Amino acid sequence: MAKKYSIPLRRWCLVAGLALLSGFLPARAATAATDAAADPMANARMVGEKRCVTCHDTEKNLFGHTQHAKVFRENPRNDTEKSVCEACHGNGSLHVLNATDKNLIVGFSKEWNTPIEKQTAQCLNCHTGGQRINWPGSAHASNKLGCSDCHNPMARFSSNGLLKKAGITETCQTCHQQQRAEFRKKSHMPVPEGKMTCVDCHNPHGSTAKKLLKADSINDLCYTCHAEKRGPFLWEHAPVRENCMNCHAAHGSNADKLLVQTRPALCAGCHSTTGTMGHAVFGNNTLGTVVNGDSTSFGQTNTGLQANTAAAATAALASKRMTGRSCQNCHSTIHGSNSPSGARFQR
Repeated sequence: MAKKYSIPLRRWCLVAGLALLSGFLPARAATAATDAAADPMANARMVGEKRCVTCHDTEKNLFGHTQHAKVFRENPRNDTEKSVCEACHGNGSLHVLNATDKNLIVGFSKEWNTPIEKQTAQCLNCHTGGQRINWPGSAHASNKLGCSDCHNPMARFSSNGLLKKAGITETCQTCHQQQRAEFRKKSHMPVPEGKMTCVDCHNPHGSTAKKLLKADSINDLCYTCHAEKRGPFLWEHAPVRENCMNCHAAHGSNADKLLVQTRPALCAGCHSTTGTMGHAVFGNNTLGTVVNGDSTSFGQTNTGLQANTAAAATAALASKRMTGRSCQNCHSTIHGSNSPSGARFQR
C-alpha cells in the first residue's frame, strides 16, 4: 500500500507547495513594496565605514575624537556598531547610489529634514531607559526637540556628554534666555560661577514632575541641598511647608536670598498691616510704630485705621528696628522653630 500511493502523494505535495508558493510570492512582493513606500530605507543594506569616508573625510577626522568612535571601532557589541557610521545614520547602500535623495539616509541636521521622531528613534536604539525613560511625552519631546538640538555626536565640543556647546549651562541657555538673564541678577544660584549646572535640579530628558524637576516636588528638590529647612518643626511656617517658591525665586532675584521681593514688603504680602498687629513688645502702638517709629505710618493710628502696604515698604528704612534683615531681626527662625517658646519664630 505504501508503494502504491508514494508517487501520487509526492506529486500532490509538489502541486500543493507550488500553489502556496505562487500565492506567497506576490503577497511578499506587495508587502516589500508597501514597506519601501512607508520607509524608503527599508531595503537598504550596510556598506561599512570605509565606503562612507570616501566622501565624508572631514566628518571622519572630527568623529574620531568622540566617545562613540572609540566604542564603535574598538569594542563594538554587535554588527550594527561595527558599521560605525550606519549605527546612527542607518544602512547606506541606497544613499551611495543616490546621495541627493535625503530620504535614503538619516540626517541629524535641520537642513536634512529627517523627521525628529526618526532621529530620536535612532539614538534611543542604544540610549534607552535610565534618565531617558521619561523622554516620550516630556516637555522637550512635545516641543519637537531632537537629540541633535543639544548634542553633537560628530565632534567633541564639550568635556563630556557630546554637547553642542562647551558645557551644560551654555547648551541650555541657547533656548532658555529668561533663565540666563535671571542668573545675572544680584542674588542668584551659583550657576554662572560653575558651582552647579541646570541638570543639578532638572532632567532635560524627561521627568514625572513639572518643569522637568529631578524630585517629586519643588520642596523635595530644595531639601536635597537645604536639609536644615526640611523639618519637621514644632512650629511650622505654613508658606514654607507649602512651597519654597512662595518666598524665593528659583534662578535669581535682585532681592536678598533669592527672595521674590524685598522685606518687609514680602512679609506684608501675607501678614496684613490693618488694625492692631499684636506687637505689644513695642508698646500699644500698631505696626506703624514698629516700622517707622511713627504711629501714623501706613496711614494708620493707634486705633488701627486702614493700612497702606506700599507706604510700609517705603517707610521701613526710616526705622532702626527694621534695618538689616527687617522682620527677621526678631523672627530669625522664619523657616520653622523647635523651641517650646518659638511660636512666633523668634528662636
